[in-house]
Amino acid sequence: MNTSVLHAAPGTTGQPHDPWRFSVAPMMDWTDRHCRAFMRLASRHARLYTEMVHTGAVIHGERSRILRFDKSEHPVALQLGGNDPDELARSAEIGERFGYDEINLNCGCPSDRVIDGRFGACLMRKPDLVAECVMMMSKATDLPVTVKNRIGIDNTEEYGFLRHFVETVAAAGCQTFIIHARKAWLNGLSPKENREIPPLRYEVVYRLKQEFPELTIVINGGIKTIGDCQEHLRHVDGVMLGREPYEHPWLLTEVDAALFGDAPVTFDRSELLRRYIPYIQRELAIGTPLAHITKHLMGLFRGEPGGRAFRRVLSERACKPGGGIEVIEEALAAVAQHPPQLVAA
Repeated sequence: MNTSVLHAAPGTTGQPHDPWRFSVAPMMDWTDRHCRAFMRLASRHARLYTEMVHTGAVIHGERSRILRFDKSEHPVALQLGGNDPDELARSAEIGERFGYDEINLNCGCPSDRVIDGRFGACLMRKPDLVAECVMMMSKATDLPVTVKNRIGIDNTEEYGFLRHFVETVAAAGCQTFIIHARKAWLNGLSPKENREIPPLRYEVVYRLKQEFPELTIVINGGIKTIGDCQEHLRHVDGVMLGREPYEHPWLLTEVDAALFGDAPVTFDRSELLRRYIPYIQRELAIGTPLAHITKHLMGLFRGEPGGRAFRRVLSERACKPGGGIEVIEEALAAVAQHPPQLVAA
């Protein structure tokens, strides 16, 4: 039976030992294993999530390619998409065998694919079905089974809709809810627009934590800075960031000291990338194209002197056949040619 551990005690939020205190959101085409291995070098404590993987791919697909990950990624969660309790249970069991630390059920994605397949955000209309899915998954694995959802969908924006969903699913054994503080429009908005147009309503998520202090409530949506994280942690147990740490991965180097009490990092951006080179070499040795890895590095020097030159080298060279570590060295050399300007006292 699934049990979540190390939750904050009722009435408290965001203690440094909470496993969901800070996490990076699952993002399609972004948070693949190469991205996660790089992010792990920037933060030891951030909880990382896979892209959403449909149960059909887990059960019938090439598992060694779809589910494998580097051992350095821990703690790492497998996010599943689907609506069949038996298939989700089987997929959760497979995920545990592969060594994941958590199984997360996607109840928040509003893409056309999930609408057509009646999973993702569509599931918020069927809390009893989600509860059955969670119960079956919990029976199939000893890992925490968590749910990621929105505050509502379409015209169901009232708080009671969200409260009923969480209460029903929690009764089936889910103790951790990751909540994007926007509703989703399943018709009329693209996934990108669904991340930007519906207004953020953080107070709804705060209220949920107040009414369910025994649950772990993680807030997601529009969070950009460590200061934002610290403010949210006054009200909820954890924060999940998505686009910001992907587009500005250096942000992750602040997480361990600011949110978990560790010592500040002592390396710079160039050294962080050099620490990633052994991973790149291992991947190149098994035939991974360099461009599949370097696409996740574009934001490392964003806003810094030499950042454009760095991105240009990676964009132009990494996609060419036979590209190797020399491309990384050339990109770092391009940065070195643009030293930071000294500011007069």
